[in-house]
This record gives sequence, C-alpha cells and structure tokens, in this order.
Amino acid sequence: MTDALTGTPPGQDQGRRPGWLLPEAERHRGRVTDLLADLVHTPSLSTDEAAVVERLRAAMVDLGYDEVQVDPLGSVIGRIGDGPVTIVFDSHIDTVDVGSRDEWARDPFEPAILPDAGGGVLHGRGASDDKGGMAAMVHGAALYKELAYDPRVTLYVVGSVQEEACDGLALEHLLTKVLPRPDLVVLGEATRCQVFRGNRGRIEALIRVAGSSCHASAPERGVNPVYGLAPIVEAVRRLNDRLPSGPFLGPGTVALTKIECETPSLNAVPATATLYLDRRLTEGEDPDSALAELRALPEVQAVGATVELLTYEATSFTGIPVRQEKRFATWTTPADHPGVRAGLATGRDALGQELSLGRWVFSTNGVASMGKLGIPTIGFGPGDEVHAHTAHDQCPVDDLVTAVAWYAGFPSRFADTLTATRGPAAEEGGLL
Repeated sequence: MTDALTGTPPGQDQGRRPGWLLPEAERHRGRVTDLLADLVHTPSLSTDEAAVVERLRAAMVDLGYDEVQVDPLGSVIGRIGDGPVTIVFDSHIDTVDVGSRDEWARDPFEPAILPDAGGGVLHGRGASDDKGGMAAMVHGAALYKELAYDPRVTLYVVGSVQEEACDGLALEHLLTKVLPRPDLVVLGEATRCQVFRGNRGRIEALIRVAGSSCHASAPERGVNPVYGLAPIVEAVRRLNDRLPSGPFLGPGTVALTKIECETPSLNAVPATATLYLDRRLTEGEDPDSALAELRALPEVQAVGATVELLTYEATSFTGIPVRQEKRFATWTTPADHPGVRAGLATGRDALGQELSLGRWVFSTNGVASMGKLGIPTIGFGPGDEVHAHTAHDQCPVDDLVTAVAWYAGFPSRFADTLTATRGPAAEEGGLL
C-alpha cells in the first residue's frame, strides 16, 4: 500500500527534508574516490576487463550486495532486493587506449586528484568514461540498501564490457539472455549530474575504390584508386554540411576517421584505396537510409566505389566470440516517461536540487536497451563527456558524491512514480 497523498510506502522518505541523502553520501566520499582510483589504475581495454571485473565483484561483496555474478561475456552484475519493479544500473568498464603519451601531463594510469574545483578532480584514463559512473553506482546502491531500501524493487548494478568497441553489445546480451526484462535502464555515462534521455545513433562504414596496381616508374600502366578517392573525400565533407538536425538530438554528422590503401610497396601504384566513416544519426534517420545516402553520392558512383557497413568481431576475456554489425539505433525516452520524471524528482528529494534534461553527444549502451530492445532508458552520471577519450580525462570528486546520493534515492522514487502511473490497483494486485 502507499500513502494516499504522497504515493509513498509507509516509512519511505516521509518527513525527510529535500537533500537528505547528500550528507549521507558524504560518508562514502573517501571510499568511492578510492574505488574510482583503483579502477583508473587498472587498464581495461575492450576484451581485457578481467582485472576490473574482479575489483568490482569484490567491492560489491564487501558492500553487502545480495548476489554478485559474472555473465558469460564478462560483465559483472550485483543484485539488491527481489521486488517486482526491476531497475538496471549500467556503466561500462572498458576504456579506449591512451593515444600519444606526449599529450598526457601525467601517467594516465596513475590517478591524481588535483585541486581544480570544489573537492578536487580525479584525473586518469576512464575517469569520465565511464569508471566514475561505475564507482558511484556501486556505492550508491549500497547506500540505497542501507537507508532507502524499497521491497518493491529489484536493483541490478552492472559493469558491462566491450562498450567502447561495440556500443550496446554486452548490455543487449545481458538484457536478453541473463536478466529478466527490466522496467528501466539507468546509464552511468557522464551527464554533469543531470538527467539525460537519448543519444544519436550511428554507423561505421567504409567506401572503397578499386584500381590496378603497377610499378610506380610507369604509373600510366595502372589505375591509381587514390585519385578516385580524392573527390569522395570532398563530397563527404560537403555532405556533413547539409545533414538534417533533429529538434532534440541535434544535427546528424559524418566524419572521415581513417584513409588507407593496399599497395605492394612504396614504389607501386595501390590496388585499392579505402576511407572509413563515422556517421551519426539524428531523429528521422536510420542506418539503412544513411548507407543509401552514401551510395547515392555522384562521386561514389562515378568511380564505381563500394560502400560497406563494418562488422565488429572479437573474443571476450571469458573466451566467448562475438560478432555484430556496426549499426546502432537512434533513441530517445519521452520526457514524460515515469523514469524521466522520477529522475527529476530524485534531484529534488535526494539532492535538494532542480535538475535539467539533456542528451549525450556521443553514443551509449542505450542504443541497445532503448534503441534496439525498446526498454525505457535514462542517464545520470558524474563528470562531463567533453573529457571522454582525451588526455584530460577527469571526474570531479564532488560529482561522485552527488551521484552516490542520486543513485541511492532513485529506486524508491521510480517505484513511486511507476505506481502512480499504473494506479494503486496494480500494486495491490501484484503487478508491480
């Protein structure tokens, strides 16, 4: 049963002042910062996440999770509760590589807390993308169990693998083969501690021009495909300038990310030339329409170039082979969805703050949970995505504490909102 005026179960949050969880989350400041530092210190490229998984598994056990397991692809899963309302907290635990070490002011795997603002900022690879979210979720769920536990809720906290290499692959496996279908997925990707509800989809594709190789001393004997590729490069640049812009997700984009040619030697004309593209898809666009658009470019047709979708193939650290086309759906969760409303309400209740709604510029595991599976998805995470994949990767420590409080307060607030949406009869009839 719920309170008739507040929709809150007896004893749940009644009489508590707005922002009540922030001082409680402060008790976790040192431990959540130490966990993030450990995660940053431990390299975890896609398919090589085993050490980070073990660190997270141990943390969940130490914090008193009801159950901790590792799924076949290697994602770590902690469970709290066994109620009918199912929520999945997901943060990916793999990172991109560091790139040129010359860009880094310090060792990317030796976390450093600098007095940049407030309680300091932790720097190191993965701090913003997405180990800060993971550390805060682990401790936020523990605080939820301690102070805000709701018997209506089953909460899963997931550290998913291989996101940087193939968005959504591991989370889709988990949601379709390991866990029951949840009512909501909450992503820990960086949102500056605001509530996000969507991101653009994308494809990774190549355009290849075939030529005829010959000795470079007599180039007229062959056909150099690089010259056929040159006008396509300019066509791609012009295409980016005329792509549509969505009302919420913003403009579609296309970026040339790599060019290569296949040649027998440096004194031979190449046999093929290939460029690689990252194409971001806004509202109204989809992977098939984006591929058709590339194939229709006059410059592509003029030289008989081929356009192909790339495929991701790898083996997880657990030894399981995976394969998936690199097509990722655009997604948004409606602004009036119970999950979105609960996210904003948690800001008022747990943090004493009015939060704003937004969306990610980069891609997230939401391309699988909402984009492919239709499971409502929102996001809340510490840090700012502008630092992702850069030599300035960082997460404010104050953001970690704020996120711990939000994650602790959200499950019960979501159950309240879901109850109010479906009606008290649903709860009394065991439908929640």
